[in-house]
Amino acid sequence: MKMKRSLGGTIFDIFKYVSLIAASIVALTPVCVCILAAFKTNEEYERTSVLDLPASFTYFENFKIAMEKANMLRCFANTTIVLIVVLAVSVLTGSMLAYALNRFTFPGRGLVENLFLFASLLPGIAMQVTIYKIMYSLNLINHLYGYMIVLMGTDIISIYIFLQFFENLPVSLDESAILDGCTYFGVFYKILFPLLKPAIMTSLVLKGVSVYNEYYASNLYLQREELKTISTALYTFTGPYGNQYNYICAGVIITIIPILIFFLVFQKQVYSGMASGAVKG
Repeated sequence: MKMKRSLGGTIFDIFKYVSLIAASIVALTPVCVCILAAFKTNEEYERTSVLDLPASFTYFENFKIAMEKANMLRCFANTTIVLIVVLAVSVLTGSMLAYALNRFTFPGRGLVENLFLFASLLPGIAMQVTIYKIMYSLNLINHLYGYMIVLMGTDIISIYIFLQFFENLPVSLDESAILDGCTYFGVFYKILFPLLKPAIMTSLVLKGVSVYNEYYASNLYLQREELKTISTALYTFTGPYGNQYNYICAGVIITIIPILIFFLVFQKQVYSGMASGAVKG
């Protein structure tokens, strides 16, 4: 019996490590191909395989061309503005909505929660015709603030993260503060909001990645060159007569660098936020 269990455990371990190795290869191969292509000249890219090493890893002309032709510095500035505004507003509105739904009893509370759940089931692409008509009638197309308003739509997942976290904060904190003369706004901003740091970090990560990588709405509502975001900048090198993949790959690496630096600097906060804010119960 012990031998059978040992054999079964060994087979399971082999399957586990083989699966992990296979998943790692699938995940890392596109990244490796992108890095190799970014250091190849046009001629070298055309006559070599995607997995062939470049002649030199010191060829940075592709990165220079990608930065200049795609105007990536301006795109980074636009994306940074959008990220700061959208994340700040989304965290505030999401946490305040969760506070109201968790701490107060009012008619229609259950209906509101169910409507949020229903909204999360609707694909965003299905509502774009209506949203575009509203944006057009309000003259919000080709304006950065109009694009930010579209992205500020409350993130349903963040609301449920905040709701779950509020469940673990005792109501006695609110009652004690109110007895000391604190208002409901004071209870939220001075007592409860500072305790939401793990949930806030989780929300920032999920929403931030979504906003940084968002392409459809950016391409639809920001069609002027000076308003492009980083997700649409790379399409400068695509066209009906072919795509310049070595420039595209160089641009992809440039766009990855800020996120990589952010992760390396704040990885402890990110991990603790994802663990504490998403599964705390």
